Amino acid sequence: MKQIKWFDRKFDFSFTQNIFPSIIERLKGTSLRLEHKIAQTPSDQLCVKPEGTWSIQENIGHLIDLEPIWQGRLEDILNDEKYLRAADLENNKTNFARHNDKEVNDLIKEFVSIRALTLSKLEKVSEKEIFKYVLHPRLETPMRTMDLFLFVAEHDDHHLARINELNALLTTTSKH
Repeated sequence: MKQIKWFDRKFDFSFTQNIFPSIIERLKGTSLRLEHKIAQTPSDQLCVKPEGTWSIQENIGHLIDLEPIWQGRLEDILNDEKYLRAADLENNKTNFARHNDKEVNDLIKEFVSIRALTLSKLEKVSEKEIFKYVLHPRLETPMRTMDLFLFVAEHDDHHLARINELNALLTTTSKH
């Protein structure tokens, strides 16, 4: 099953309940889920780029590359900026990072480390700050701290699902 492209997704942040603890649990779980997926993946499949798309390692690297923007956007909300800082919609950082030249375990360690930094910042956020918001530059909608990190968790899941797609595709291809 093929999932919708990330930039084609629509998000609804109209809920008012505090689901932030559950979001933090999802964010904590990304590292474990990545480690599990990589343990199940033949090493010769990690750097394969089907039809010019990102490899499994590049998907992992992309999660690393975006973590500083999530941390910066948290600062934007806490500092009452008008807009969240913009992301590089061309993903140049990932496209030029050469993640396939790295060891996959080093990528996992780097993700674990940078995500731990994000989580340590989130653990200091007050309940009032969870509901503070700033405008998202691309979506032009208010995004609360809670919404931002639900967005991050959805982005993590998007790339974890993409790794599943790649594994299925590459496993099927290697059997033929």
